[in-house]
Amino acid sequence: MNTLVLSATHQRIRTLAPGLVVSLIVGAAASFLSEHYAAPVMLFALLLGMGLNFLALDGPCKAGIEFTARTVLRLGVALLGMRITLDQIASLGWKPVALVVALVAVTILVSVVVARALGFSRLFGMLTGGATAICGASAALALAAALPQHPRKEHATLFTVIGVSALSTLAMILYPMIAQWLHLSPAQAGVFLGATIHDVAQVVGAGYSMSSETGDIATVVKLMRVAMLLPVIVCAAMIARRQGLEAGGQRPPLLPWFAVGFLLLACVNSTGWVPMAVQGGLNELSRICLVVAISALGMKTQLKALVSVGFKPIALMVGESVFLVILVLALMHWGL
Repeated sequence: MNTLVLSATHQRIRTLAPGLVVSLIVGAAASFLSEHYAAPVMLFALLLGMGLNFLALDGPCKAGIEFTARTVLRLGVALLGMRITLDQIASLGWKPVALVVALVAVTILVSVVVARALGFSRLFGMLTGGATAICGASAALALAAALPQHPRKEHATLFTVIGVSALSTLAMILYPMIAQWLHLSPAQAGVFLGATIHDVAQVVGAGYSMSSETGDIATVVKLMRVAMLLPVIVCAAMIARRQGLEAGGQRPPLLPWFAVGFLLLACVNSTGWVPMAVQGGLNELSRICLVVAISALGMKTQLKALVSVGFKPIALMVGESVFLVILVLALMHWGL
């Protein structure tokens, strides 16, 4: 029995290794380029992966690329829980919490409605809206992992990641200028930047480019948005569960394992018992998993399919970002 298990495990490793190694190499190259050219690593991973998309069609790399794009992705999402603690949320009081909850809920709802009006599915609106409202590329990948299977889900996910990465970089440059133009205080600027910029790295860059106080507040507000990933994933899982039942197939679990892992790690991180070295190591492991997974997703994508999306999806994502800025400024003006 043990021999059979070992043999099957060995065969499984041999099957997955080529694709996993290729994904790791592409992810490492993307990280190198990101560090040297100060651009989003997710964007580099996608573009490099798409340049090697022939590897995912057939051959020894296909199985490993599929595994990386699915399982490694979900592991990276689970490890995102180490980025947040309950103390970080409590330290800012109830107003930023209310602002974050409101902006995430309203942005996703409006995105779903507008997506339907433009002829897209509600799930595409939820995907792009969640990426815009929560934490950019990481949220897009997490939601895609939880949403029901669809023939065009991977294309939609990759388009969303590309769009949100580009918009996040643009926001990192423009939003501090908007904060200065509006004469926001350092604390107000921190809330504004943390509540509107898509990816964590760009929030940190924009916040600390203004001041240490602005950077600290922006980072915590952003992490509060990251915390909203869990309830949104649960909603996505409920949709997948319902659609699985309606289709007569096996129902997905109400709470995916990576969402459970996210919650458990966030709770453990909140205890303060996790050494900084371990916390930093797990955060870095999460980043590596997501970069490697998106490299694999890039390899699974045909560039022609992305080019054919047309103007409407681009308009949807730009509109979501503009709406988020207006919504946050309005909520801040009303006292949240």
